[in-house]
Amino acid sequence: MTELPEEPKRNPMNHPEEPPTGVDGSPKFGRLLIVLVLTVILLGLLTWATEAYYA
Repeated sequence: MTELPEEPKRNPMNHPEEPPTGVDGSPKFGRLLIVLVLTVILLGLLTWATEAYYA
């Protein structure tokens, strides 16, 4: 007997298809982490400068 290849299972709950991972052009986690660290440093410098100016 020859078996036919299985057809892909249908989506019974009509969920949208998942996009492929890593190919959608979204920023990488490392870049976001670097931006976060630079933002915290900038806010720290701004706070220090403001305190030094008004004190």
